[in-house]
Amino acid sequence: MSQNQASSSAEAKPTTAASRIVALIPGILLCIAVAGVSALLERAELGVFQHPYVEALVMAILLGMALRSFWKPAPRWQAGIAFSAKQLLEVAVMLLGASISFAAIAASGVALLASIAAVVVVALSVSFGLSRMLGLSTRLSILIACGNSICGNSAIAAVAPIIGANNDEIASSISFTAILGVMMVLGLPLLIPLLQLSATQYGILAGLTVYAVPQVLAATVPAGLVSTQIGTLVKLMRVLMLGPVVVGLSLAASRWQTGAKKTNVGFFRLVPWFILGFLALATLRSLEIVPGTVVGPVTKITSFLTVVSMAALGLGVDVRVLANVGGRVTAAVTLSLMLLLGISIALVHWFK
Repeated sequence: MSQNQASSSAEAKPTTAASRIVALIPGILLCIAVAGVSALLERAELGVFQHPYVEALVMAILLGMALRSFWKPAPRWQAGIAFSAKQLLEVAVMLLGASISFAAIAASGVALLASIAAVVVVALSVSFGLSRMLGLSTRLSILIACGNSICGNSAIAAVAPIIGANNDEIASSISFTAILGVMMVLGLPLLIPLLQLSATQYGILAGLTVYAVPQVLAATVPAGLVSTQIGTLVKLMRVLMLGPVVVGLSLAASRWQTGAKKTNVGFFRLVPWFILGFLALATLRSLEIVPGTVVGPVTKITSFLTVVSMAALGLGVDVRVLANVGGRVTAAVTLSLMLLLGISIALVHWFK
């Protein structure tokens, strides 16, 4: 009798695991479908404007929110949507490390690197403080600060699982940050004649203030090749600040969750597995153990997983919650961006 029970128990485990995987399929396919439509819209936009001013990542979350506004997914969809929003996003963050090379950053010069790091630190601190003064939650304030100060949607997507941000907080920060990001692309070139910026100065300014790498390209192409090259380099150095920030937030988040008192928790409990993976891949890439030929495919996979995750986040958002915080979030993002722009303008005058 006991042997039969043990056999039944052993058979139940793979069956349970298989049933869990099957339960994920409908929600994951739904997120992939939304991501696919978003990618098609981005491609259409690229064909019309030559630059994707609104990325598929942003479109995915907006389409997901639009779908969620008139259709609430039934329970059969929920497991796959939740998996896409969390686990797939964590994998994407880990794979992002394979595209980072520390050597390229070191070759660009200590002065510029130190200046970028200083701008990011100051912008992070003040942006967080402004958001808290406006009454936003700690987690939402962190998302807005990281999005404005580092690399927009990518930073928000990377930081969100570390601090335990919910769908509404992520969607709020990404949506309003994306809107202002597009406005920056369109309006930043107007500063060239107004401030009499050289190609080098404008490239640095664009790299410090524009959120996404494709948006940096869109903002600098009108100013010429030199601005585009410098802007892209500065932007990539700014993106590298994401590594130290996510590690620091991982350590801080563990204290929020364990209470005010310090507890003896091991390092591998403090730092999430995907952050360790990110740093490991970045190190391997810097040592050229990960060859350059791998970077392209890995980057595409990372981008795809991120768009799918954003579609999942959009599908889990209640638009009514966004309406309640919209004004304060808009004010926080706008003030933070104006601060970043002011600091960056002051800095570029040092680089002739």
